[in-house]
Formats: sequence, C-alpha cells, structure tokens
Amino acid sequence: MRRFRIGAAATLAGGAMLLTACAVGTGGADDADAQYDADAQLEGELSVMGFGGVDEVATTRMDLAKEALGDGVDAKVAEGELDLQQFLSAAATGDPPDLIYANRDQVGSLAARGAILPLDRCIEGEGIDTSMFVESALAQVTLDDHVYGIPEFNVVQVTMANAKLLDAAGLTLEDVDGSDWQRVSAANEALTASDGGKLRVIGFDSKLPEFFPLWAKANGVDLISEDGRTAQLDDPAAVEALEWAVSIYDAQGGFADVKAYRDSADFFGEGNQFATDVLGAMPMEQWYLNVLNDVSPDAPVIFDTVKDLQGEPIAYASGQAWAIPAGAANPEAACRWARVMTAVDSWEAAAQARLDLRTEEGKAFTGLLTGNTEADELIKGMVTSSGEPWDTGVAAMYEANEHTFALPASPADAEFENAMQDAVNDVLSGEAEPADALAQAQETAQKALDDAWAEMEER
Repeated sequence: MRRFRIGAAATLAGGAMLLTACAVGTGGADDADAQYDADAQLEGELSVMGFGGVDEVATTRMDLAKEALGDGVDAKVAEGELDLQQFLSAAATGDPPDLIYANRDQVGSLAARGAILPLDRCIEGEGIDTSMFVESALAQVTLDDHVYGIPEFNVVQVTMANAKLLDAAGLTLEDVDGSDWQRVSAANEALTASDGGKLRVIGFDSKLPEFFPLWAKANGVDLISEDGRTAQLDDPAAVEALEWAVSIYDAQGGFADVKAYRDSADFFGEGNQFATDVLGAMPMEQWYLNVLNDVSPDAPVIFDTVKDLQGEPIAYASGQAWAIPAGAANPEAACRWARVMTAVDSWEAAAQARLDLRTEEGKAFTGLLTGNTEADELIKGMVTSSGEPWDTGVAAMYEANEHTFALPASPADAEFENAMQDAVNDVLSGEAEPADALAQAQETAQKALDDAWAEMEER
C-alpha cells in the first residue's frame, strides 16, 4: 500500500498540468459544491473507480449501499486500486467517474486542482456526522476548511518483536518500542548477527523511508504545519530523527544490505522473518498481525504500541476516503454510497460477516479499524480471543488507533511527499547527509506549497 502511495504521488504531481487547464469546478469550493442537489431523486448509473480488494467486509457494505440507492440506480464498481493517471485523464476530458476511492494523502492535491468536489452540502444533505471520524483522518481530507473526502479504514503501526531473540539478548519490549532511542540502538546492536560479513539477523528495522514522519513526530516535530502551508522538514528535531533512524541501518552494514535481506524474506508466508528468527523487532502496520497469526501462529512474536520519546503511544495513520469528482454525472448517488459505506450500522454488519467467516474457519476475529470512532468502539466489543500474544497485539492496535497523527491536507501534498521521500532516499543511498538532504527538501517542498496555495487562492 505504501509503495503505491509513493508512486501515486509522482503520478499526481506529473498530471497537475493536465488537470489545471481542464478540470471542471475550479471556480471555487462554493461553486463546485453547488453541483450536489440534496433533493435530487436518485436514478441513473453510479460509476465507482478505485475500490479494490473486495472481500466480505466490502461486499456486505456494498450490498447495503446498493439497497440504499434503490432500484433506480445501477451501481457499477470497477475493481482495482485507483489509477490516478486514468482518473486525471478522464477528469480533464470531462468524463470522470461519479465516485473515487483514493488514498487520503492524495485528496489535498486533487481538491486544489478542482478534480474533486467539496462535500459540505453532501455531508449536510445525507446527515453525515463528521465528529465520529478519527480526527487525524478527517484532517487529512479537509482543505481550506472544506471536507473533500469521507474517511474509510485506518492503518496504524504497532511494535512487533521476536520474544525468543529478545530473551536471548537479555532484552524486553521496552528496549525496542521507540521510547528511548539509545536503548533501541543498543538493542539493535545486540540483536544483529552476521556470518562472514553477511547479515543473518536484522536487529531492528526502522522502516525507512516510509516511517520517517513517525520518528520525526516521536521526536516532537510535525513535518508540515497544521494548516498545511509551512514545510518543517529541516527542523533540527526532524534532522535528528533521520540521523537516528539511518544509524540503525549503518550499524548493520548499511541500508542496502538490510533491505536486500529484508526483501528476500517470505514476508507473507510461513517462512516470514519472525517465524525464521531473522528479525529482532520493527514497527509495522496492524494488518500484518493477522498475516502472522494466519501463516505462523506459533512464531515467537510479541506486540506493543510504538512509543514516542515521552513514552506515549504514537501511530502515523493512513487510509482511504470516498471522494466525488468534479463533473460527476450523479453526485447525489455518490454521496449516498459514501455515507452508507461508512455508516456505523454498515460497519457493524461487515464486522459480523467477518466474525461469522472467522468462526466458520475456526479462527479469531481480531477487529477492524474503520476510521469511524463509534464503529471502532462497537466492533472492538465483537473481537474474539485467539490467546497470547495475539490478544495483546489486538489491544495494542486499538490503543495505537487512539493516538494517531497524519500529515494534513495541502494543495501540494504530492509534491511535498515526493520531496520528503527523495531526501530520505538520498540519505539511505549515501548520496547526502541528513541535514543537507532535508534542507534541500525543505526548499523544494516550501516552494511547491507556496505556489500551490497561491494558485488555489487565485481560482
């Protein structure tokens, strides 16, 4: 998922020129929002783009959404992740889908370029209670005080570690949960093992480049201001965070060696890094807990939240959102679909479908992080036990979900992310020092932000 977002950011930045000249609804948020008519009768076709990974959680909610649309609407869902270039081309030629399912960190750029509608009237017309959404998720789809996406799902990190390797090294989870970087560095060196100069055990994986914002925030700095206007990539705390996270790899022979060994693992199979005792610890998205439980239930893995340097839980959240393209032929049906897909009752039904399937398979139901706090609390009560350490892992997942942050929406979110990722990659490859790379990224990102905000405000 993260690799897709990085590539999508580049695609979105590259498609900006195409969309700027041709997009529908660039006259301002109020004009664009007028395309939605709360009193319109639902009929015709609803075309949906980008909704991939259809399973029982998706189909249960889709059935409810189709029922809510009524017989007069024919919903056509194109499966597969959103192809941004395809969408941008369709928007530029005046033939967009009615609804897209996008990563939340794409919403700001799409909104600023007039590719998607503000949802103020949609939210009011459908009675969507935005206060129920995870705060960081809603912030990520809110630009210039207008909501442009209805959040769905939340992805967070938890600390995952090999108890067998920790015990052998005389370590505990507290040594690798991120709360003390000196302890993590020491644990990394104690856990790392090589044979003849060839890495045999990865001590700790700081998961760069994708988790750089996590370490920066753990060190007390937001990489972009809350209003999405000011880059803070060269903040001394950000530089310190990158220096430390890279040092984790340097102590193991360098990022290239760690990445090559990491990529050689049977990540989704029974020969994964924890089952084969070749990884000490790492922060990882919560969905991997289910993978491990399924393919290697006896692996010596243990879990906790990731901690900031004050010892408090922290998680860098991501996820998707439903957005309505400017020029959509059926925005009213699109709004109804988005509302039902993210409603508490729909999530409850979806969780019950997942629970029933897991029970039939003789497996535990480990919950869902929906992006809707009320739904999350309800589903948490439906979780079934699979024993330790998995129950602790699920508890860590839910605790992390209560301590999330995300990069806020901006009209240059794609360009910002590219600048940030390029800087981290330059450091990892040895082409630049952290301070120099982040200084260059700061200059690039701030110019992109200034230009994008100015262009947006001129419309």
